[in-house]
Amino acid sequence: MAIDPIYEHFVADPRNTVRPPPPEVPMEKVRRAANAAMDQGDTPEMAVLADEIIESGGYPVAIRHYRPTDAPELPVIFFCHGGGFVWGNIDTHDGICRRLAAATGAAVISIDYRLAPEYPYPTPVQDTLAVVNAVLDDADAYRVMAENFALCGDSAGGNVMLYACLQLVAQGRAPSQLALLYPALDPACDSASQAEFADGPLLTRDAMKWFWDCYLGADQNGNYRMPTQTEIQGLPPTTILTAEIDPLRDEAEKFATQLAEAGTTVRTTRCEGLLHGFLSLPVQPPTVARHLQYEVYAPLQEALSTRPGKVESTN
Repeated sequence: MAIDPIYEHFVADPRNTVRPPPPEVPMEKVRRAANAAMDQGDTPEMAVLADEIIESGGYPVAIRHYRPTDAPELPVIFFCHGGGFVWGNIDTHDGICRRLAAATGAAVISIDYRLAPEYPYPTPVQDTLAVVNAVLDDADAYRVMAENFALCGDSAGGNVMLYACLQLVAQGRAPSQLALLYPALDPACDSASQAEFADGPLLTRDAMKWFWDCYLGADQNGNYRMPTQTEIQGLPPTTILTAEIDPLRDEAEKFATQLAEAGTTVRTTRCEGLLHGFLSLPVQPPTVARHLQYEVYAPLQEALSTRPGKVESTN
């Protein structure tokens, strides 16, 4: 396997290798530096863009509501950002959400869930559930279709969205599609790709172990566990995108196999030569846009078009 040549100078800079921060560095400083490093890419104009607050257990969770057209009612995609459960926010993933809305023709709700280590598992999942349920319960006010929604998340956000999806399915509120983009799924960090890319490029195994320690906190031997085969049988059609040069690759592809064995419709694509987090990197090969269009946007648009109402792309 070969890394795409466009990354050559990027990965040669040691500052672009993600490792656990020194313990004496304040978390807010770590977050500022990490958030500043995330690139927005193209940022299509939206017909409507609104920042709002939704309560989650008495805590105000910020959301950003993207509408590519000012239609009276749209299907909706809920999005959870990546960042190792520790950093990232609705600003760092603004470009990703704009492109998602523009390409699918759906409204997008980006969720600023609380971050670890201050708020470990399951708080981010609870925040996400609170937002999804609040929006769907008041669908007329948000001008979205309560029976026509999908879930999407990248990296750590893919994990948060998967666990939110499991609970939504248990509530009888299954989405039409689940899209997981290079998701972080297994805290064991013991797969072949974790060993192969233990020292990067970009994401390292030590960094992933630190992220998981932050996220699981005191719950490391408690409630967090990989979903059982019975639980995943109820999941909606799922799209999983992995990066070839990524410690997280194998755990995501293993999960895709488990979904297929459970009878879930799953579409998996390994993006050759790409790094973890490729949607947020300052350099992107042309293949990124193609993967997004055919492996993410198109399945989401098709899934949302099969429920009441029709999605029309603004492209």
